[in-house]
Amino acid sequence: MGVDPGISGAVPADHSDEVAALVDEYAKIPPGQQVRLAKPTSNLFRFRDSATTGLDVGRLNRVLSVDPGTRTAQVQGMATYETVVDAHLPTGHMPLVIPQLKTITLGGAVAGLGIEAGSFRSGLPHESVREMEILTGSGEVVLARPDNEHADLFRGFPNSYGTLGYALRLEVEVERTEPYVRLRHVRFSTAEECAAAIEEICRDRAFEGHRVDFIDGTVFAADEQYLTVGTYVAEAPETSDYTGQRIYYRSLRERQTDHLRTHDYLWRWDTDWFWCSRAFGVQNPAVRAVWPRKYRRSDVYRRIVAWDRKVGLSDRLARRRGAAGSEPVIQDVEIPVRRLPEFLEFFHREIGIEPIWLCPVRLRDPQGWSLYPMDPDTLYVNVGFWSAVDTRPGDAPGEYNRAIEDVVGELDGHKSLYSDSFYEPEEFWRLYNRPAYDKLKQRYDPGDRLPGLYEKCVGKR
Repeated sequence: MGVDPGISGAVPADHSDEVAALVDEYAKIPPGQQVRLAKPTSNLFRFRDSATTGLDVGRLNRVLSVDPGTRTAQVQGMATYETVVDAHLPTGHMPLVIPQLKTITLGGAVAGLGIEAGSFRSGLPHESVREMEILTGSGEVVLARPDNEHADLFRGFPNSYGTLGYALRLEVEVERTEPYVRLRHVRFSTAEECAAAIEEICRDRAFEGHRVDFIDGTVFAADEQYLTVGTYVAEAPETSDYTGQRIYYRSLRERQTDHLRTHDYLWRWDTDWFWCSRAFGVQNPAVRAVWPRKYRRSDVYRRIVAWDRKVGLSDRLARRRGAAGSEPVIQDVEIPVRRLPEFLEFFHREIGIEPIWLCPVRLRDPQGWSLYPMDPDTLYVNVGFWSAVDTRPGDAPGEYNRAIEDVVGELDGHKSLYSDSFYEPEEFWRLYNRPAYDKLKQRYDPGDRLPGLYEKCVGKR
């Protein structure tokens, strides 16, 4: 859906009507029943039980307005980034950080964190939010800003995962774009060289004399890692298309320079879910030729994974290979850049999943965010890995994920909570700031209408 008609920058009246209807729906849910969002797509990998009541927020899925003059946009919380991109690109603008998968929602990226190749300069998606209209667990709709009476909720909403409330509307900053992105893929033979280059590029915001607007990386092996630096450009000699037979991540090894339309750059990872489509055979040329292009997208693959979790096919296949079973290892963790080589050495030795995604990030706001307490003065690298490992007889549940959690903590890193977590309560709350969370929960959800953060993120509520 596109931008709603109306005055640029204004919030149309029908949004208020939709909010009022949602508040009425929420009020009709019996007080003793816990509530969760009911929506058609999800990018979480915590496959929860269904003991909670679903609140249908799917109607709040529009970009309400884009104001190039103030470089802001009004967006409903359930608008997907695919919708956001389609609305903004014709205006020559874009929110500062666009997470890499099309069906991530703006509200989801703020409540559950998000990241992309512009995060070294623009931080995380919630850092370009100016205000949020939030339906709290108490059933009240509040306007949270960094400078009003709900500033505590504004600071604590990121990483709350819908346990304090739901974002109904967000005012976000946008920036100018260009029609194309020029890419350079630079190989490094050691993690130490790669980490040093990340630190230098992010400090200078330049590489070999050229401005850098985007940077991310891909690790294929301990002696083969690539940094991809991108720059907005007004013209391109030719552009590549990775939505057909060609596969984006393979191009990193095949060419040193490339050009993509900005639209295609933003979704370069979605067509093959980074590289995870290979698990479904979609990278086989014969399969790819008959797999409809409209189904080459992340939400389709995620539904296949959900089905697999339900029927246990991966476990059965692992047992046929002689393993005890299969453990999904799907995580994104933030590691201080200077400790990145230590983490990668551990990961290659103990986990063995490849490729691995790298994405530098530095917080934009020096005040930080209470429920995800990264150091604003530290450059981190998000390390993403999404696969499964064969388990051995005697392995404890979550053996490999738990080992990763331990090392992330030892290296002063942080783990995103969109997937399975295995922390004991005391450790979890030490990492995710229980005193701040309890104050927010008491103020905005005193009746525990919404699941608690530990119960939802570790207990899969």
